[in-house]
Amino acid sequence: MSARSKARKQTLDLLYEADIRSVSASELLALRDAVEEGPDARPIREFTRELISGITSNRRKIDELISTYAQGWDMDRLPAVDRNILRLGIYEIVWSQDLDDGIAIDEALNLARELSTDESAGYIHGVLGRISTIKESIAI
Repeated sequence: MSARSKARKQTLDLLYEADIRSVSASELLALRDAVEEGPDARPIREFTRELISGITSNRRKIDELISTYAQGWDMDRLPAVDRNILRLGIYEIVWSQDLDDGIAIDEALNLARELSTDESAGYIHGVLGRISTIKESIAI
């Protein structure tokens, strides 16, 4: 697993926990961003910090896009892991200029296959594919 893939997984873990605990992911990141040493130390990656910052800054628009394009699903009805995979994927597709959309979608699908249900990957692929095709017309 690449360093960026590990950072995405770490980002998803923080987003998921923040969602479940109803706290800001940025606040949670600040609490976890302690310098630890030793064999069990799990420092926060710089790319994780960038992703959390970007997702937090654009959360309202990201959630609006999910609500609009996750047909048949309310934000509250989406499983928490799927909702946060979508947040991560949408952020990377719409706001990350140096990343190909296909990579962002593949990374999101890998997370879904690993951490969610069999049906989730197909659903997430559909939503992120749609966002990718219309991203130029999204007002950010």
